[in-house]
Amino acid sequence: MNRKMIERMLRTFALAIALSLLCPAQAQDSGPLYERMAPIDQYLMTDPNTEIAFARTAAPESISRDAEVLVLGRHGYETAVKGKNGWVCIVERSWMAPFDDPEFLNPDQRLPLCLNPPAARTHLPLTFKTTELALAGQSKTQMFDSIKAAYDKKELPLPEAGSMCYMTSKQQYFSRKVGNADPHLMFWFPKTDDMFWGAAASDSPVDVHQYSPQPITEFDISVSKWSDGTDAPRDQH
Repeated sequence: MNRKMIERMLRTFALAIALSLLCPAQAQDSGPLYERMAPIDQYLMTDPNTEIAFARTAAPESISRDAEVLVLGRHGYETAVKGKNGWVCIVERSWMAPFDDPEFLNPDQRLPLCLNPPAARTHLPLTFKTTELALAGQSKTQMFDSIKAAYDKKELPLPEAGSMCYMTSKQQYFSRKVGNADPHLMFWFPKTDDMFWGAAASDSPVDVHQYSPQPITEFDISVSKWSDGTDAPRDQH
């Protein structure tokens, strides 16, 4: 075997190694990151006080300072601070993303919400149920079926009139693609037509999400300021 043949074989071998390293990464980028939960420690925050402070960043201090605060533990959400005004602040994890979201079950996702009293009564049961299913190790498909069955059996409530929350934290993290997003308010309704709020119009400032299998419509409206009162960029998306 001459020198040129050896060099050609080495180049071919190096190319094969490079492709073998590249292909899995490409496959991961094009498909779901997780079908089941990663180890629970990846979703937990190491210090409850840090999670409490983070949850409060969802809304202006005038709202969040007297709100109840929930933190995620190994067996689900726990009350860390008792509230006085009926609002609840919580950092939701990626199992609350739409089931078709490629970031579903991504441990990196952190979404601080401050919910008003109607939303605390009717959105949090969905959060608790989905969290329970995720922590039980159900697959994405199993979770979808379990949530659908819970609504079909009326074990989960539909949104109460006036249900809404603040998502105006500078530190909220949606995904690798989006990062943060505009500070915004979210409003929940039993499943309804997009034009209920004019959200189907191309020039409307209202975004809409029709989640499945939840029979719920979510309208989002971007606002101009973060919870700390500073101005938000207009092109955050």
